[in-house]
Amino acid sequence: MKKLNFSSVAVACLFVISSLSVAHAQLKVPAASPAQTTKQSFALGDITLDYSRPAVKGRAIFGDLVPYDKVWRTGANATTKITFSSDVKLEGKEVKAGTYGLFTIPGKSSWEVMLSKDLNLGANVGDYKKENEVVRVQVKPTTLANRVENFTINIANILPNSAVLEIMWDKTRVPVAITADIDQTIVKNIEASLASDKPAYFEAASYYYDTNRDLKQALGWVTKATEQNPKAFWVMLLKARIELKLKEKANAIASAEKTVALATEAKNADYVKMANDLIASAKK
Repeated sequence: MKKLNFSSVAVACLFVISSLSVAHAQLKVPAASPAQTTKQSFALGDITLDYSRPAVKGRAIFGDLVPYDKVWRTGANATTKITFSSDVKLEGKEVKAGTYGLFTIPGKSSWEVMLSKDLNLGANVGDYKKENEVVRVQVKPTTLANRVENFTINIANILPNSAVLEIMWDKTRVPVAITADIDQTIVKNIEASLASDKPAYFEAASYYYDTNRDLKQALGWVTKATEQNPKAFWVMLLKARIELKLKEKANAIASAEKTVALATEAKNADYVKMANDLIASAKK
């Protein structure tokens, strides 16, 4: 009978143990608080959110699991981060482009929302340092009709120069106003474009329409845009919208009817419906 070498047995045992450890390390299960990355175009840049989403799971949340009047990491796991690719204002307070930790102090009737230069604090909120803050604002929470099971941060009510950061969990919603001073920049860009050999008439007219500027000027630009691209049903619909806003109902109906014809030819049912809705509105 062949004699077993002790060192060979030891190596074999170590191999089995190592294999089991690797198998165990590779075991993947659903995260208790799944990670979420959201990128939203806003103004002339983007807002990016990186955070984790714990669930209610039948628990009492604010005032219990998340205490009132104490710094909260605003989510779970690593520090919740918000990135602005360009300068913005949070509740009227200036915030430079960059990445910040998003922290809050929940309260019964008001919340404090803070942006911090500290991106690595995580759950160690006892070490939170106010001197690292770049901004702190106070906002009023609202009560939701329906429960939000998983903690959610959302960018809503997006307009050309304003949006709302929504912090939502359970039946609580905390809105934070975000604004961007982009008007002067866009107007300068419009002037430069119109002086070029390829004027962006449609974009210029759209901005003037959306921001309630000189609608007569917008109408002149959108008319030139329809001449540049006669089959562009989306341009023709903008023309109808501007005309309706100017109370030129007959012209608005005529432009909307052209939109219906062009969109029908292009097999775009959405624009056919929007144009028909505008016609119905103009006839009231």
